Amino acid sequence: MILDDLSRTQIEHLIDEYIKSERDRAILKRRLLDGVIYDDLAYEFDLSERHIKRIVYAGKEKLIKHI
Repeated sequence: MILDDLSRTQIEHLIDEYIKSERDRAILKRRLLDGVIYDDLAYEFDLSERHIKRIVYAGKEKLIKHI
C-alpha cells in the first residue's frame, strides 16, 4: 500500500492536514500509527467496529489522493 512507504511523521502530517474531523483524525492515528485493531478502536471511541472500518477506509482513500 502507498501509505506503507511513508514515514510516521509524513502520515501524521497528512492526517492533520486533510482529515477535518478531530474524532476521525484520532481514529486514523490510532489505527495507522499505533496499529490498534478495529475491535479495540470501537471500544475506545464507543462506535461499532463497522463504523470504525468505514472511517478508516474513507480516511485512507482521502490521504492517498493527497500523496
